[in-house]
Amino acid sequence: LRKSTLRGIRVPGIEDRLITKLFADDTTVYLHEEDDYGDLEKVLQDWCEASRAKFNVDKTEHIPLGSAAFRLALSSRTTQSNLGKTLPADARVIRDGETVRILGAWIGNDPDPEMPWKPIIATIERNLERWGRRRPTIYGRKLIVGMEIGSRTQFLAKAQGMPQTIEQKLITIIFDFIWNGEKKPRISRDMLLLPITEGGINLLDIATRNEAIELTWLRDYLALGPRR
Repeated sequence: LRKSTLRGIRVPGIEDRLITKLFADDTTVYLHEEDDYGDLEKVLQDWCEASRAKFNVDKTEHIPLGSAAFRLALSSRTTQSNLGKTLPADARVIRDGETVRILGAWIGNDPDPEMPWKPIIATIERNLERWGRRRPTIYGRKLIVGMEIGSRTQFLAKAQGMPQTIEQKLITIIFDFIWNGEKKPRISRDMLLLPITEGGINLLDIATRNEAIELTWLRDYLALGPRR
């Protein structure tokens, strides 16, 4: 791909064109609107023949980049660009509002930011209900919160952030579980979040955790050198 005539995408300040990113068995290719899709298919066909592997065409999805008008034209096959003319008729083009999962993150144009979180929250609520039947102690509930909520939300929060509405819902879920549904708990939220040495139980503070994740984004962005 890097040796092909495909134009890919030029990013200001970067010498090499953006043409592909590979991780394990996932491949992302970036095409210019004047690239010929047939050229990409030829490269993939040659690679498959040489490696004796098979490219999974059925799982291939296409995300248009650019203005809303261009994205609509490409998805509706009305664009006059070379890419649009050479894109196979059966190619799946992601429309605005839809997303594609790439390495655990959900990518698309104008997506619903809560969409990726809905199945995660459903799983958390289902598992907490099962754990609750075992009548765990408050310390047991604290450990369960870390396993079920902390571990299940950290990657996606790091990959693309957590909407405020989802954060608030998770906070409600955490304390409903910790208090076992009591409407007038005897221990305040702030006290539960404190370290054990200060009288708390070191309960997961989802808001502070999310703030720390955002700070790591800022740290990486401001870092000079190849890490940026």
